[in-house]
Amino acid sequence: MNDEAAILDRLDRLAAALERLAPRAPEKPDFNAAEAFVWSAEDQRFVPVPAVNRIPLQLLKGVENVAPQLVENTERFALGLPANNALLWGARGMGKSSLVKAAHSDVRQRLAAKLSASGSDLKLVELHREEIASLPQCLALMRQSPHRFIVFCDDLSFDKDDTTYKSLKAVLEGGVEGRPENVIFYATSNRRHLMPREMVENERSTAISPSEAVEEKVSLSDRFGLWLGFHNGTQDQYIDMVRSYAKHHNFNMADDELVREALEWSVTRGGRSGRVAWQFTQHLAGKLGLHLRT
Repeated sequence: MNDEAAILDRLDRLAAALERLAPRAPEKPDFNAAEAFVWSAEDQRFVPVPAVNRIPLQLLKGVENVAPQLVENTERFALGLPANNALLWGARGMGKSSLVKAAHSDVRQRLAAKLSASGSDLKLVELHREEIASLPQCLALMRQSPHRFIVFCDDLSFDKDDTTYKSLKAVLEGGVEGRPENVIFYATSNRRHLMPREMVENERSTAISPSEAVEEKVSLSDRFGLWLGFHNGTQDQYIDMVRSYAKHHNFNMADDELVREALEWSVTRGGRSGRVAWQFTQHLAGKLGLHLRT
């Protein structure tokens, strides 16, 4: 009897040790906790974002040709209509990421009544490029939710010997299970085909079949049905951005002085992008002793 009790005690301790070693079951996500989340692959959970860092859509200048297309695509998706994955590519600092966040907020607010009536909401989920391999687990959790999700990957690109793009291709299109009906993928990149040009050229020069090698590398970008190009801003666009920010944040400053300081700032930064305009706005607000509106 004592031997039997000792064996049972050891089995209990062994079972407890195995439970401690086993990975925890993923927590059931509470998508009602926030309007935006960051996917944590290590914990297999969605981390709520209390306040999204974004700029109102009406303040974004220099994106008039592409903003309506992304907003319309997002609105269709929110209403349950067919919509495309979107790739925003081009010059750095010209509002690619800002447009994604602004479009999400704009559509969500305008369609709030319709979304509420259907028992769903439009959520934004940020996925870091390094965690693309965990995308199937992320999608599996979202698939079970009544909400609709924009999965957003900022600054998406792939370098030599990086094969994670192949798993992303299967998830976007081509896999057996496919992308969930309530999920759409938005990505930003400085590269039109998400691959560095020298990487594609190297494949062309060394492969037995050059055309097939190149097709393999650029086929990922083909999974995005909507391509939106962003180009370097002109001086007029840069000044429009600065004026828009100054008006929104109630800078009491003469226009000629505002323009002069803004141009001087752009020369020191060597560019006239939206990012430079926003950095100048923060500099000027601090100089004037003002707080920026949230």
